[in-house]
Amino acid sequence: MTTTLSKTEELLALRQSEVPRGISNAHPVVAARALGSKIWDVEGREYHDWVGGIGVLNVGHNHPAVIEAVKKQLDQFCHTSFQVTMYEPYLRLAQRLNARFLGEGPAKTIFLSTGAEATENAVKIARAYTGRPAVISFTHSFHGRTLMGMTLTGKKAYYAQNFGPFAPDIYHAPIPYEYHGVSTDMALAGLDELLHTTVDASRVAAIIIEPVLGEGGFLPVPVPFFKALRQLCDQHGILLIADEIQAGVGRTGTFWAVEQSGVKPDLLCFAKSIGGGLPLSGVTGRAEVMDAPQTGGLGGTYAGNPLACAAGLAVLDLFEDGQLLERAKHVGEQLREALTALQKEVPGLGNVRGLGPMIAAEFVKDPATREPDPATAKRIIELARDKGLLLMGAGMYGSVIRVLVPITVTDEDLQAGIAIFSQAVRDAVSTKK
Repeated sequence: MTTTLSKTEELLALRQSEVPRGISNAHPVVAARALGSKIWDVEGREYHDWVGGIGVLNVGHNHPAVIEAVKKQLDQFCHTSFQVTMYEPYLRLAQRLNARFLGEGPAKTIFLSTGAEATENAVKIARAYTGRPAVISFTHSFHGRTLMGMTLTGKKAYYAQNFGPFAPDIYHAPIPYEYHGVSTDMALAGLDELLHTTVDASRVAAIIIEPVLGEGGFLPVPVPFFKALRQLCDQHGILLIADEIQAGVGRTGTFWAVEQSGVKPDLLCFAKSIGGGLPLSGVTGRAEVMDAPQTGGLGGTYAGNPLACAAGLAVLDLFEDGQLLERAKHVGEQLREALTALQKEVPGLGNVRGLGPMIAAEFVKDPATREPDPATAKRIIELARDKGLLLMGAGMYGSVIRVLVPITVTDEDLQAGIAIFSQAVRDAVSTKK
């Protein structure tokens, strides 16, 4: 007797035999199509998407304006390499992002393809400008999977594995994490100790920080800490790099998350949602800093691909009138209200945090000890998927569930997702051994 495999089973078998195990998969789901805030798998099942391609789809899947812009560019050409012949979408997009830069004075922008390339190039630019080698990052941070990205990342288990040796002259300071007892004052004291015991400030080219830590569990950086970093950088001639790769492009209710701190970075890294689903990243910074590398020191064959730049221009158009940012704030308010209400009902939902719709829930075994509970978080993700909602974990121990739903989501779909999430949490807790 022969057994007929479903389409999903057939493709999952291919994944097992043809793709290395090192690539993780959040869900055993094979997508067939997507639109807005929803995905349909190869069996035709519908899912509410609260992952958004890991923060890539703030404007939603297949936004008509993005698709139209890409199609129009595709009719012209899809690649020349900017280093061979320039093209207008790259130049216009740089112009518009420079106008949005929060730092002092005129700005310049380079485009790349991935977030890791953006952080890596920001380090290159900072070292070229300052003539210094050292860079300070923070615990719980994530800055990419390249050698430099892994070295910068302050979440070594899972990402770093046995891939070393790593890049030299990278140092990690503690990040404030109030829920687990690390205050702003404690984190600043740890940074001060680092500068007195491990690396002198005169050797530090840059401090790189995510305004809201993404993979680290959606930890918003306290404003006093951010301001203290700016003051420290100004005092010692250090550049401040804001890594907005996951938090940027409207995810927190402002176009850049760092806007909410009032702090002006010297360099800003972006990626993910700027391309509306196409691979696009870059670094925007003070013009004098960006011009530090000599000609030929920056670039990449596919960097700033014309199709991706066309998509980026369409994404900026969508944010132009401010309505999408207001929508983001509205989505964030609904999410926070729902998760806070659920927190009162479920003691194991220990902490609700984030900025705007970049919000997360941290689960603990005991509210008193605050010991992470990754098993419950994993169970919630599985139960939610069974009910038609895609979620993704985060945090050092996988005990955090983050929300990256497209900010274009309708109220009806958002409330449907909230209902599924809430029920999955209740079910996971009620069946917990």
